[in-house]
Amino acid sequence: MWRELVSDILPEARFAPAVTPESIERAQEALGSALPADLIALLEETNGIRGRYGMRPIWTIEDILTVNIDFRMRPDFDELYMPFDPLLFFGDNGSGDQFAFICKPKRPDVFVWDHETDGRWWVANNLEDYLVRYLRAGGSDDWYKRR
Repeated sequence: MWRELVSDILPEARFAPAVTPESIERAQEALGSALPADLIALLEETNGIRGRYGMRPIWTIEDILTVNIDFRMRPDFDELYMPFDPLLFFGDNGSGDQFAFICKPKRPDVFVWDHETDGRWWVANNLEDYLVRYLRAGGSDDWYKRR
């Protein structure tokens, strides 16, 4: 389903081999919480999605794990930003802003974190809506700022 959705909008999208259930379990253990069901389903089809111009709408499971742990554990971030514990980052715009689910409380919506302002705002109803909006923007790194 996910590969087809992406390919219909962005035929040149690149997909990686699927993630194993063991990798998902290890990531969830390391993060201390379950990944959203839609994200798991997508990762079971492809370990991340890449597009033209460095698009990374969906990171690999390794990047998801690394970025989230880094953001939650860096002591200097406590002084610079609001807490990252409620967020689960999974993709970026190529210019520093990152996309996340809200995990505390769990929500299907996707939010963006603005790396310059520490602002966090809603951009999509769920993962599918996010991918459609992102990919239809065709590589624009600020598609979510247009209102």
